[in-house]
Amino acid sequence: MYGEPQCRGRRPLKVDESFGARHLYLVRHAEARPDEGGLTERGRRQAVLLGERLREVPFTAVHHSPLTRAAETAHLINHQAPLRPSEAAGDYIPHVPHRDDLPPDSADYYLDFLHQATPEELTAGPRLAHEALAQFTGPATGGHELLITHNFLIAWLVRDALGAPPWRWLTLTHCNAALTTIRYTPNRPATLLTYNDMSHLPQDLHWTGFPPNSHI
Repeated sequence: MYGEPQCRGRRPLKVDESFGARHLYLVRHAEARPDEGGLTERGRRQAVLLGERLREVPFTAVHHSPLTRAAETAHLINHQAPLRPSEAAGDYIPHVPHRDDLPPDSADYYLDFLHQATPEELTAGPRLAHEALAQFTGPATGGHELLITHNFLIAWLVRDALGAPPWRWLTLTHCNAALTTIRYTPNRPATLLTYNDMSHLPQDLHWTGFPPNSHI
């Protein structure tokens, strides 16, 4: 059993050592500056606190988006595992549904949102999403891997783990530096172990990157 340092009365993070299973830890980058370059001061605090929580998890790799806000988050987490930038971990639209795939009462809302992207982005995103599923999911490698990425890809991977229709990625939002974990076990469906967990962050660092009217 592995655990995080005892701080603010939280329980240790228990690590499942199921034989042959891959445990994928998904993190949206910490809070970024308005220009989406580097992190804010709050974002740097978020990344350091997340690193404390994950310090004793035996990661074999830390994958991260090549964009600055994700790369900086990866370095601040300061884990001993090798850092591996990946285009498939980047910020892109993973799937563009047809109107008939969407609920009639919300189809216009989602399609208007998606059409803000360029045709090139709408073409490249699904290709990268396919690569992400091949690279980051399934039990093939076993062990524990950390993926520091962006909101859309986390939504896409969670949707896939739950067997939900492809368009459902549009309904999921992830907070900055929150933690989602998925277990991939041979010959079993994927298991969503945690989602959007912010227990390692103090209250003033919760809910960044989330729509203001959706805070709990």
